[in-house]
Amino acid sequence: MRIKIGNGLLLINLLAILTIIVTLFFPSPVLRIILGIPLLLFFPGYTLMTALFARQRRLDSIEWVALSFGASIAVIVLIGLFLNYTPWGINLETVLYSVVAFILIASLVSWFRRIRLPKEERANIEFHLRLPGWGAHLKERILSVILMLAILGSFGIMGYLIAAPKVWETFTEFYILGIEGEIGDYPERMTVGEEGEVTAGIINHERDTVTYQIEVRIGEVKNNEIGPIILEHEEQSEVSVSFTPQKIGENQRVDFWLLKNGKVDADFEPPRFWIDVAK
Repeated sequence: MRIKIGNGLLLINLLAILTIIVTLFFPSPVLRIILGIPLLLFFPGYTLMTALFARQRRLDSIEWVALSFGASIAVIVLIGLFLNYTPWGINLETVLYSVVAFILIASLVSWFRRIRLPKEERANIEFHLRLPGWGAHLKERILSVILMLAILGSFGIMGYLIAAPKVWETFTEFYILGIEGEIGDYPERMTVGEEGEVTAGIINHERDTVTYQIEVRIGEVKNNEIGPIILEHEEQSEVSVSFTPQKIGENQRVDFWLLKNGKVDADFEPPRFWIDVAK
């Protein structure tokens, strides 16, 4: 059986644009996996190959596809390295936009080079499918079985990823800044009734909307409470937190407890500092 695909650039670009739409407006994990795997592992390398080798070369279609996978990995690594040194950093949106932009640019270069060539000289993908019979050479039968197992294994892995997606680590960043906006620059000496103030920062990495409260304790006594502070995933907030010591004493511990949805994490260790309080 002979399957002639042509260059397939139109289909690849449509799928790349569809991936952006699905990711931003229909965040389904199943669709993200189905569209995202070829977007990252095949499309960049394939469009780069078509841009570099617009003229028909003596490459088998399987070799062309294999080189496309290898080139895609190299392109993704370079894109990630570039994004790491930009103000935008590496996240879902920047990687998605950068990869799709690379695919579109490489496709445009490929199209421009191809239209300048006669049709018979343009590179196209063509597969010749033939299952060797049991009378074929032993080497061909073994390679056919290995290829079939590899294909079935790939579909099995994809099915597992869809059925049991990775559970990402969830946590909250919580920090206390002193008077000059630096960690460690906290009040050290105060008087009874004097109001102290620090800045508390919260960054939500819980992949859900969380309601926070900040509770200030001097020793074991609750001194002040701030909140509720409602943050979406990846949203952050900095608020002023005041406290007022009520008794004289040295080395009084000031703790800042963070409550998430009304509860304190059992493993939470509150940021703290010590103050000397005079009359």
